[in-house]
Amino acid sequence: MRGKEVAIPRPPRRVVSLVPSITETLFDIGAGADVVGVTDWCIYPERIGATRLGGTKNPRVDEIRELQPDLVHMNLEENLERHARAIEEFAPVFVTEPKSPGDVAGLLRQLGAIHGVADAAERAAAELERELARPALPSFTFVVPIWRAPWMWCGGDTYVSALVESLGGTNALGDRSRYPSVELGEVAELAPDVILLPDEPYAFRGDDAIAIGGHIPARIIGPFPGHLATWHGTRTVKGLRYLRGALGVTPSFLSDTSGRGRR
Repeated sequence: MRGKEVAIPRPPRRVVSLVPSITETLFDIGAGADVVGVTDWCIYPERIGATRLGGTKNPRVDEIRELQPDLVHMNLEENLERHARAIEEFAPVFVTEPKSPGDVAGLLRQLGAIHGVADAAERAAAELERELARPALPSFTFVVPIWRAPWMWCGGDTYVSALVESLGGTNALGDRSRYPSVELGEVAELAPDVILLPDEPYAFRGDDAIAIGGHIPARIIGPFPGHLATWHGTRTVKGLRYLRGALGVTPSFLSDTSGRGRR
């Protein structure tokens, strides 16, 4: 999915987005009218008139072909290479792979140039850069679980880790790659200050916060909407502001690991 140059009509008028965060971003920057196909997981904006094409990992390629797109948006982590190869047989594919919030500003400008909405994209990019320029919070260590049974966590080379690091945090599992499986007892030995508990991809609930808190005496934030930490695009600035606010609330709340009030 990497490294192939493609000719992209400027601006494309029949666009398929297989990346929920890009779908939202296209609508936010004024290119939504050109979107003809999206995934079942494209939940923002709430009303999308485009054809639903399956999931991010199992799109219906034949239906994508029938839409005759002149551009298909994909993501290296969200989508599978075999689907990208199949789609490349009949349409240009634009693949995103932001590693950090700082990369997203450049991505927004790219999308603006491709879709003929450069001014709106520039405003979104500048807003994100202003947010990233704010002073960091007092230093803290953190972990972010993404799955249970087995327990899996965000390693140091993930977008989520980079997002929280941009706020002043240090990933206690930063020396691990991708999404390692680590038992709660081992994480407890790392003594993180904060546990950020998103509700996706695993739908963590209040009882999960209780289970984690029983092993790790850390501040627990969540469960919270996972897309605030994982989606890149116009939602990135919303995620930064949400986490900055959550990390800045009173220590007495953050230190409550009971899970009460977090459902």
